[in-house]
Amino acid sequence: MEQYDLVIVGGGAGAFAAAIKANELGAKTALINSGLPLGGTCVNVGCVPSKTLLHAAELLHDAKNHGVPGIELALNKADYAAVVADEMALVEQLRSEKYEQVLKGLVNVTFIEGSASFVSDTVVKVGAKQIKAAKFIIATGSTAIVPNIEGLTEAGYITHIEVMGLKTVPKRLIVIGAGPVGLELSQLYARFGAQVTILQRAAGIMPSAEPILTQRLEQILTAEGISIKTSVQLTKVVAKNGTKTVFYTDKAGEAVVEADEILLAAGKSANTRELNLTAAGVEVNDKQAIVTHPNLQTSQESIYAVGDVTNLPLRLETTAGREGTYAAENALNGTNKFIDYHSVPYTVFTDPQLASVGYTEDEQMAELNVCACRSVTFDNLPKAIITKRTEGVIKIAIHPETNVIMGVHILAPNAGDLIAQAMVLIKNKNTVDEISDMLPVFPTLSEAIKLAAMSFTNDITKMSCCI
Repeated sequence: MEQYDLVIVGGGAGAFAAAIKANELGAKTALINSGLPLGGTCVNVGCVPSKTLLHAAELLHDAKNHGVPGIELALNKADYAAVVADEMALVEQLRSEKYEQVLKGLVNVTFIEGSASFVSDTVVKVGAKQIKAAKFIIATGSTAIVPNIEGLTEAGYITHIEVMGLKTVPKRLIVIGAGPVGLELSQLYARFGAQVTILQRAAGIMPSAEPILTQRLEQILTAEGISIKTSVQLTKVVAKNGTKTVFYTDKAGEAVVEADEILLAAGKSANTRELNLTAAGVEVNDKQAIVTHPNLQTSQESIYAVGDVTNLPLRLETTAGREGTYAAENALNGTNKFIDYHSVPYTVFTDPQLASVGYTEDEQMAELNVCACRSVTFDNLPKAIITKRTEGVIKIAIHPETNVIMGVHILAPNAGDLIAQAMVLIKNKNTVDEISDMLPVFPTLSEAIKLAAMSFTNDITKMSCCI
């Protein structure tokens, strides 16, 4: 039986971060992967391909809708197949450079291809082979949820995996779900000419985000021609002669919508069912996600878990990577490192982007029973006025007694870049007074954070540009 100091199950961001740290620590390590190629969701069917396609769609949209008088941009018909070919070539390049080549340089790490399942808390099997280790890290990721809807399986559907390889744009597309994946891909395909309908069970899009942002984003997406149906209950799907008909009920009663393709974006479930976690004594919750302590240790002290396979609050490539690093250190060195998730930002890469870090108003109310919040629209921001992108809004929440920034939420072009500044402000526990004293470059969108901070004590509509 092969023996290792550490066995990592998975091949994505969390697994690779753990492998790199274990290699640095000199631990004899095995990395076991099956399913998606090395790199997992992010590089293969997630962040890299989707943001490549979103960038192309944004260029196409901006060429038609830049809003600058006197300028007309020549626009040829978009070749979507060529765009996808470029996307897939980039995926192959980054998978090779950032994962396959990196793995070759990890002298203490042995790669094993295959599906692992636990025999006990110290042994896993891969095929007929059994492997023993002192410590384990589970980083097997997640899979798209397939809703239990009559006729859906028979009618056929695609997920975030298959959609990245489509060579043509569906003329009519139904998207089930209005979280980050559903919203990004809806706008992507609408901008390439698809007639898109979003069916969302909740009362609004992105229900965990700030309503002032999501309501504005919903207006923008609707103005681009996307039909958004909320508070929907799907009842059945029927396929006939190449057309897929989805039956649903909403506040108005029963309705149907037809499409050429159905995209599932109703969330993900943890990849735990094949791991035989009962044999290892690892607890899962009612959604089959692994329950972890803040230090990423599971109910079995020798086994850790990171990323989408867990019950952790944020499922991001960045958090998975840092969790992998911390899990390896904690497992091998006995440290107790953990992430403060309230200082970790996320971004929905629609256009405009929706980015957030820290407490929302609802979270602040739940914890403090009071919210000290201000919102500022981007028609007050000189850079937004100059670039004719005034649709944005920023909301800040502060501690009502100390004035320390607790949350920043932005809907704007490049909000994912702007939120990095807010992340630092929250991590450093800066106050609104300190932000008001800062001097961001004029004119830039980054001034929005200062302007929102100043709105707590000033009427910003009566201020000059450079105050």
